[in-house]
Amino acid sequence: MEISEDVLFQSIKEMVIQSREKVFRMANSTLLFTYWQIGKLIVEEEQKGKERAAYGKYTLKNLSKKLTLEFGKGFDYTNLSNMRKFFIAFPIVDALRQQLSWTHYRLLIKLSDSEKIDYYINESIQNNWNSRDLKRQINSLAYERVIEPQKSPAETIQNVLKDPYIFEFLGLKPDEKISEKDLETAIIDHIQKFLLEFGKGFAFVARQQHIVTDTSDFYIDLVFYNYILKCFVIIDLKTGELSHQDIGQIDMYVRMYDDLKRGEGDNPTIGILLCSEKDETIVKYSVLNDKNNLFASKYLLYLPKEEELKQLIDQDRIRFELDQDDHPTFN
Repeated sequence: MEISEDVLFQSIKEMVIQSREKVFRMANSTLLFTYWQIGKLIVEEEQKGKERAAYGKYTLKNLSKKLTLEFGKGFDYTNLSNMRKFFIAFPIVDALRQQLSWTHYRLLIKLSDSEKIDYYINESIQNNWNSRDLKRQINSLAYERVIEPQKSPAETIQNVLKDPYIFEFLGLKPDEKISEKDLETAIIDHIQKFLLEFGKGFAFVARQQHIVTDTSDFYIDLVFYNYILKCFVIIDLKTGELSHQDIGQIDMYVRMYDDLKRGEGDNPTIGILLCSEKDETIVKYSVLNDKNNLFASKYLLYLPKEEELKQLIDQDRIRFELDQDDHPTFN
């Protein structure tokens, strides 16, 4: 019996989706087991000859540097600390629930009450909570209020594929543009090219750089290093209306980058906040308050002027809107 092309397509599509999901589920399971084993090794090493001990922060940082050089992302100091906490919170490896991701467990290990942890584990599995749903439920004190949690749509293969820890664990790079809007992509592309071609001393470092803290994950749109100024320059883009929270966020990024990435001999990090509102383009430099004199006397000689960046963004918005007019979409 001959099958139609559409039926054949759907059959192959389902097969590919199921196979991908199986591979990534297996990767997630292996990642959890590996991180648990690493946490176990760290705890056993720190407790040698001692009933209770705190592993030296300096030693863990050195271990992090060596592992990062060997395997790349996923083994920074914060993540190693979380692996240690992971083993302490879940000492029985067979009790780990494979339906949950490492991001789920990073949220759970911050909870001190074992009954609360069990509650959120069971609810996450029963209601198919992804990590964002779990974080929202914890922040809203769902356990304390003992309310009927709202069910979320089942986690799809797309959610699994977007988990950055899976990509870092496998040594792969996620599709950086998968979550970017077309306009954001166009602007970031243009800024990256502009600074590398016409900027003074700019070297590209990263795009959508994943920064992990004890409480959150952040993605910085663009990161450069200026070898003349000897400092990092980070860029954050907003396409909507600028808020006080956005301004506070770029200042936070600057402080965070200084703490996590700035090396000996580096000057303070510079942040650039770009906002491409429809009626007004805003460019704001972010520097720590005590570094304003250094910024005014030296940094501004090598950084692009605000007007140059505004003009660049305005050009991209106009091109984008004209392109949309030439290629309208119909619902």
